[in-house]
Amino acid sequence: MSTIAAMTIISEQLAAIVGPAGVITDVESMKPYLSDWRGNYTGLAIAIVRPANTTEVAAIVKICAQTSTPIVPQGGNTGLVGGGIPDRQGNAIVVSLSRMNRIRNIDTENNTITVEAGVVLQALQDAAAAAGRFFPLSLAAEGSCTIGGNLSTNAGGTAVLRYGNTRDLALGLEVVTPAGDIWDGLKGLRKDNTGYDLKHCFIGAEGTLGIITAAVLKLFPRPLSTVTAFVAVASPAAAVALLDALRNAVGDRLVAFELVSRICLDLVLRHFPATLEPFAKCHAWYVLIELNDTQRGAPLQDMLEKELERALEQGSIIDAVIAASAAQSQSLWKLREDISEAQRLEGKNVKHDISVPISRIPGFLAKCDAALINAFPDILLVCFGHVGDGNLHYNCGLPSNGLNNVDRINRIVYDHVDEFGGSISAEHGLGQLKRDEITHHKTTIEMNMMRALKRALDPAGIMNPGKVL
Repeated sequence: MSTIAAMTIISEQLAAIVGPAGVITDVESMKPYLSDWRGNYTGLAIAIVRPANTTEVAAIVKICAQTSTPIVPQGGNTGLVGGGIPDRQGNAIVVSLSRMNRIRNIDTENNTITVEAGVVLQALQDAAAAAGRFFPLSLAAEGSCTIGGNLSTNAGGTAVLRYGNTRDLALGLEVVTPAGDIWDGLKGLRKDNTGYDLKHCFIGAEGTLGIITAAVLKLFPRPLSTVTAFVAVASPAAAVALLDALRNAVGDRLVAFELVSRICLDLVLRHFPATLEPFAKCHAWYVLIELNDTQRGAPLQDMLEKELERALEQGSIIDAVIAASAAQSQSLWKLREDISEAQRLEGKNVKHDISVPISRIPGFLAKCDAALINAFPDILLVCFGHVGDGNLHYNCGLPSNGLNNVDRINRIVYDHVDEFGGSISAEHGLGQLKRDEITHHKTTIEMNMMRALKRALDPAGIMNPGKVL
């Protein structure tokens, strides 16, 4: 049987499961599923399959297991490392979970929400709010990313400081295994000490061990008071000292603590001319701070003003502005949120999503900055990120031939990450981008355990091949 004939048979079998409208084989219609949003990865596929429920996902996987057809699970396709894009062989199917977008249950007494994998993050947030609750995961792509993708990459975002990564928000999962079996682990339990916690095998695995089809997630009381500030500091060391002081003063009311370099702010001001400079003078570094509380009318502004005044008197901060309204708060957040788009408009750059212990951020930046500037005197270091949890987006742009030096830039950055006890991927995952690089940073024992887990759960290697391992 020819390859084309075999592909046609597989497509027909899949259409029998999900209906003709659930299978896309037209070349033009498949294109949005076969390239990532930044245009860095483009693949080929037999078909795009869009199941409507978990039973259909299981039936699809069983056919693929029987025919040794690779499967690439895909959520909102907002990933940054090529994890949801097939390779160029053209022998895989992409399983898009976008039709599986139901909110199955909200239990306000248990503070949980059960959702299907294709639910868009913002829709999940809205459903929680409508029930008088709060779902804290928040990131730039929340209007298009899906919770299945968030779980598969263990997404972070801006509220990790208080609420943790996606892993910390998940209580139970429903997963279709590589054999096509359905594991129903949708328990809303906070205590279940009965052996291996299987859900953690799949969270952060980027679809290489199975397809997450639904999840039980934690909800929280809705914040009723919020205060936002933008603060100028002299250095990353001053930012870390302020973080420590605020955590001691306000405890878990501190939700966000974002570091922004002057270079980042200059890019935003250049590419978004309507943006207002926050201070009369330019400063080297800034932090964006947000506090919230479930008590209406909580004296958050008084608390924050007191700590900032103390820091100003001690010389650990240079200046500060506190938002006087929700609109002003949104404007301050846009200074942070527009950095990625401003950098994209500026041109190609070498991106790094890294983490180091919070206490070692200043040392890392000083030493790695110096090494990069010594090697590339005209390099543009665009550094920003969630300093409250040690996660930096440490991006490198070069006016001339920057992309011809990717390997050398990566080596400098990653060697320094290792030196300072960090990770080369804090929240984006490995995907295709860092699949080979990770072997230089994990021990042989770690890699062997990962490979053993992959072989045990996916012996045929059909789940998202070429990613992570």
